Amino acid sequence: MLAKFRPLMATAAKARAPPVVAASTSAAAAAAERDEHVHYKHTDACHHLRWTAKESYEYMYARPWSRVVDFYAELVRTGAGAAGLAKLFGKDEKDYSLDTTGENYLAPSEKQTATISSKDRGGRWERVTFKIVLSYHGGSFDGWQKQPGLNTVQGLVEKHLGQFVDERKAKQLEARSLPIEGGAIVAGRTDKGVTALQQVCSFYTWRKDVKSEDIKDAIKEAAPDKLKPLHVSEVAREFHPNFAAKWRRYMYIFPLDEDAKSIIGEGHSEVLKNSEHIIKPQSFDVAKVDEILRKLAGKTLSYKMFARDTQASRSVGPPTECFMFHSRAAAAKLYCANEDYKEGLSVMCVELVANRFLRKMVRVLVATAIREAAAGAGEDALLNLMEATDRRATAPPAPPEGLCLVDVGYKDFSKQRCFIVD
Repeated sequence: MLAKFRPLMATAAKARAPPVVAASTSAAAAAAERDEHVHYKHTDACHHLRWTAKESYEYMYARPWSRVVDFYAELVRTGAGAAGLAKLFGKDEKDYSLDTTGENYLAPSEKQTATISSKDRGGRWERVTFKIVLSYHGGSFDGWQKQPGLNTVQGLVEKHLGQFVDERKAKQLEARSLPIEGGAIVAGRTDKGVTALQQVCSFYTWRKDVKSEDIKDAIKEAAPDKLKPLHVSEVAREFHPNFAAKWRRYMYIFPLDEDAKSIIGEGHSEVLKNSEHIIKPQSFDVAKVDEILRKLAGKTLSYKMFARDTQASRSVGPPTECFMFHSRAAAAKLYCANEDYKEGLSVMCVELVANRFLRKMVRVLVATAIREAAAGAGEDALLNLMEATDRRATAPPAPPEGLCLVDVGYKDFSKQRCFIVD
């Protein structure tokens, strides 16, 4: 009986099969359409001077990034923290040092949470929470977030916190055949290659015999000269390094072309144009970048065009909005302890402070600001790009080697602690 119907089944299957020619034609048309719109088509007056994504990428990565990496490595090795950046701007390091007396300046909100008594409560209220201020070199790790098979900061920290886990949790982990590790909650994750000078994370345990110095000593042994705990303190149980933070500060150090002649002048660009090609600028003015970035300060804006690799639910609406407290750029000289680099390197430093940052937002902002400054765009260039409908309107992210998470604030922002001010 089955053999009787096999010819009919074969005919039906052949009828359902899509035409091979039609499918290949559709694929070719789709590919052609993608190629046609591979570059975002700007319509402003300086669109012909603006770098393409490829040109911007090549310009960003053709820098002596090793000098910046060495500088950050030295700050981490010495445990200088945020104060180590003060010398770039001729400031006194004492004015930016981490206050470790009593309740340090990083967590004044703990004063409020500590008023809630937990002595008469049981369960989670009996646990002890520690706040850990860390400094780590981005070039030595595969980012903060723990991932299988990768050397991450979180994975290393949690591994060395495992010795402080209470007995009940240790048994639960053993029963599930999991390694005995502590849990570290962070103020903000950093990508591979990004350095942190005063990152904040927390750890809790039900053990009463654990002291702050014990935790500091354990982390100190994890990766000498690459990961350094600056301060550990016992805080109120309610303290959360991410939700309690009021602002985050990033610094981006971009090496400049010392020998290149600046094509961008004051308010105009010199362009050589003929019927065949346009010679685009190969340099930019730091003052112009500062002018463009200043326009972001004091505003709550949607930075969805400046984010990358975000979830769909976090790509529209309020989750994309950030308030920028401070956004400035300035030229500086970068000196390193390495004897091979006796002469200082000319760099541009970008300082950004906001209540929150989206994924890769700082790196895209820096790259786009440089691109717009080189093209001679107006001071509202970044604000105008906020209204774009395609992320290709902004530049590819600048290299992670130049980025550094400076510190995290738990009290109201004050410009007195900023490095780049008038």
